[in-house]
This record gives sequence, C-alpha cells and structure tokens, in this order.
Amino acid sequence: MGEKLVLAYSGGLDTSIILKWLSEKGYDITAYLADVGQEEDFKAAKEKALLLGASKVYIEDLKKEFVQEYIFKALKANCIYEGNYLLGTSLARPLIAKKQVEIARKEGAKILSHGATGKGNDQVRFELTYLALMPEAKIIAPWKEKEFIDKFKGRQDMIKYAEEKGIPIPVTQKKPYSTDENLMHTSFESGILEDPATAPDDAMFKKAIVPQNAKDSETKLEIVFEKGIPVLVNDLSNAKKISGALEIVKHLNKIGGENGVGIVDMVENRFVGIKSRGVYETPGGTILLKAHRDLEGLTLDREVSHLKDMLMPKISELIYNGFWFSPEMEFLNAAIEKSQEHVNGTVKMTLYKGNAIITGRSSADSLYSQKQSSMDEEGGFNQQDSKGFIKINAIRLQAHQKREQK
Repeated sequence: MGEKLVLAYSGGLDTSIILKWLSEKGYDITAYLADVGQEEDFKAAKEKALLLGASKVYIEDLKKEFVQEYIFKALKANCIYEGNYLLGTSLARPLIAKKQVEIARKEGAKILSHGATGKGNDQVRFELTYLALMPEAKIIAPWKEKEFIDKFKGRQDMIKYAEEKGIPIPVTQKKPYSTDENLMHTSFESGILEDPATAPDDAMFKKAIVPQNAKDSETKLEIVFEKGIPVLVNDLSNAKKISGALEIVKHLNKIGGENGVGIVDMVENRFVGIKSRGVYETPGGTILLKAHRDLEGLTLDREVSHLKDMLMPKISELIYNGFWFSPEMEFLNAAIEKSQEHVNGTVKMTLYKGNAIITGRSSADSLYSQKQSSMDEEGGFNQQDSKGFIKINAIRLQAHQKREQK
C-alpha cells in the first residue's frame, strides 16, 4: 500500500472525483465523512467511497458539538459577516478539519486532503486548521495541483468525467449548483448563480420556503436564554416545548423555514480577494441571532454592549477567514464569554412571511428601569442634573468651534 492519507470526503461531485484520482495515484486513503446535520445517505456515501478506492471510511456524528461549541459561540458574539452572512459553512469547517486531524493521528497518516478549490475560502479554513493542530502535516489539495487542474478545468469537466466513469453524483448538467448543508444553513453557489443579476430558483431551497409562498398564519414563540445560550423554546402556536441544543436548532430551522425566515442573497468578499455570489438559507440561526441581540439590549451594560458591537465584525472576519484556532480568537472568545454572564431571560417573537419580529422580552437580570425611563415620573432620575452633564460634554465642542472661527 502507498502512503496513508485522510480525505475530507462528502460524497459530492468534487470529493468523489478526487477520491478516484488519489486512489489511482496509489495512496492508501481513509475517507472521512462529517455529519454536521446535512441530508445525506451516509450508508450510500460510504459504499461509494469504498467503490472509488478508499480502504477505510469514518463517519463522525459531530452535530451536538457543532451546535454547542461552534454555532452557539458565534451566537454569543452576534456574528454576521458583511451584514448578511451568518457563517454557516465557515463555522463547520474548523470542526470538520479538527476531527480529520484526530483521525489522521489515530491512523498514523501524515497526509491530509480536501476538495476545496484554490479560489475559495474553504481551502484556507481547512489548511489553517490542519497546520494549527498538526504542524507536521503534509497537505494535498488537488484543485491546486497542476496535473489535476489540467484535467479538470471546472465543474462541467468533472460532471462529464463522472458520467463517463459511472460515478454517481448529486449534480447534473441541468442543475449545477454547488451546495453546502449543515445544521446552521444551506448555501448555494456556482452554475447560473455565478451571474449576480440572475435570480435563484425558488424550488432550489431546502430549509426555507420563499416568503411569498409561506403560510398565511403567524407562529408565536418564546426563547429562553441562560448565559447567552438558548435553553428552551416555547412554541406557542404548536403547543410544544423544546429543550436541548440540537433539538432547539432543528425545531427553529423547521418553523423558521415554514415561515420563510432566513433567506439571503448576497455578493461577498472572499479572503483570497475574489468577490463571489452566495445564496443562503439560515432560518434557525436568523431567529436566534435576533432574539439574542434583543435580550442583550435588556441585560448588557451600555459600554460592554458597544464594545461587543465593535468586536463582532473582527470575530466574524476571523471565522470567515479560517482563524478559529488562533490566539486572537481565544483572546476574543474570553471577552465574549465574560459578557454573557447576565444574558438571561425570555424573548417573545412572531414569525410571519420572512419576518422574525420581536414582541417582548423579560429578565431577572434586566438593567432596564421603567421608572427611570418614564415620561410620567422622576423615578430616581433628577432631570436638573442633565444641565451640568451637557455643559461638560460641550466644552470640547465649544473650544473646537472657537478655533474654527479664528
């Protein structure tokens, strides 16, 4: 047998072709499938991997770890990239790569491989994680190998090759979408979506119904948080109480999708410098983000809240760019964890035709005082004190204006 290699294998177009290509080059391949909540026939994928040349196949159930250690950590920081993207793929990649490293060590393999292209973000996310956790690793990324890219100029060449070789794939010439699915989201790119002016097909979506086709009735719910983490969903419209991290995310995906919540179509800036068009559906994540941010308005100190808002774009950028396992992320996560100590309470919401509407919130750790903010009573706030407050804050403005008038 040849050198041992562990391939991050999905069973999709790229990694199926890559597995066959690596097998023909003589590597002893362990194929590794990560279950992060995608709709996948893992048994069929395993059988296909063995057929294409893998000597061993691992299927790892990472769903709970994904929710608890990755999705919820990003939620605590209110992470969103470039104002729209809730980082579904970005959050899953470091977990997948971490487990791949663990398997490589178990199997005595020194080579790690993946199917990400040299144009995208995933190559960076995989390889930075490999090198952070296994510095001695050798990496084979076929989409950056001249021999491979000379043979396969793009996805159309791969589809033709798969058809010629009888390799079953979930992509066709008529529907050439590249999709990535996990508990957080489903993403779509490639094919007709590469033209940013072309609208996505409504039938394409897997988690959500487009808002105009969503049901006409409202869904009302309450989400209970403890230290920034959702611990209970009270689905008032369906008379259900859901607890447990994984179960909560699954249920919010379901009811959010039924109400058309969480569909995003955007052009984003990849780490490598290329702009790309992506279409995402993130129903559960969208609901949780809105609820969490709202509860922080009630429970966070003003300056802590504002500092968190300043840190969020940087944390989101680090996640997007593949620096989950980095000193800076460790440092920033410590600050986020501290900020969540009193983010406890309940948020009321209504879901309706693409909207996730906040209708109320309550917390035993609330910093809100109805008496102080009331327009009908003093409530312990002496309005005369505001005279001096404004005068002091105006000193530098007056000095600046006097200088400008010279």
